[in-house]
Amino acid sequence: MAVGRRVLVFIVLAVANAAAFATAWRITGRTLLEHATMLPGSPRADAAAERVRPALERELATQGLRFGAPAFVRIFKAEHELELWLARDDGSFALFRTWPICTWSGALGPKTRQGDGQSPEGFYRVAARQLNPTSKYHLAFNLGYPNAYDRAHARTGDFLMVHGSCMSIGCYAMGDPAIEEIYTLVAAALAGGQPSFEVHAFPFRFTGADDARFADPEWGDFWRELSAGYFAFERAHVPPVVRVVGGSYAIDPGAATPAP
Repeated sequence: MAVGRRVLVFIVLAVANAAAFATAWRITGRTLLEHATMLPGSPRADAAAERVRPALERELATQGLRFGAPAFVRIFKAEHELELWLARDDGSFALFRTWPICTWSGALGPKTRQGDGQSPEGFYRVAARQLNPTSKYHLAFNLGYPNAYDRAHARTGDFLMVHGSCMSIGCYAMGDPAIEEIYTLVAAALAGGQPSFEVHAFPFRFTGADDARFADPEWGDFWRELSAGYFAFERAHVPPVVRVVGGSYAIDPGAATPAP
């Protein structure tokens, strides 16, 4: 009888804990995978996905791509472009769409300190916790600045985003219609099992090892480091492994892994 009572108490406590857990996390309407990856949600993000997902899925189908496939993002300041690539079944990535960047702030060159008004350049990684479905700029995701390279160079700043609206103080502003599509696709990739996605933010599209802009006295050497990641992806269409060694970016071909 005592054993039976203990079992009953255990069941009651388990049910109560589960109910409290579900209430705290608002599991209703979410998939277990979304909950497991702590993917944040909001009525705003849900409404945006409902608006844009049908057309996105039709366009994906014409390109042989899948909604929820792993994502990869590239940003080009000078060209005012954001690319979103999605994984094929063979593991390589295909360019799905390029959106115009509504605005970014500062000049060509990386962000170096809090308040400099610069939009970052470098290799960044975005996990589910970095999504902001209630941003004051509609929808947003945090790039994760400063990364290991930035910290190695004592760079400061925070809350550098890709977001909606068309105003920027160090962020990449895409406008609300574009961010709804971009956010919906990267959120689907994270909900589909991708632990995080890479964002490579470049000053411009590189032309080759002899790019004249590498002669820039302030940022030429830095841009040359970035170009190694650009060309590694151009060759294989697979995001390279990016490490920081001795305060410099080290680029290894192959699928990207979390930065140390």
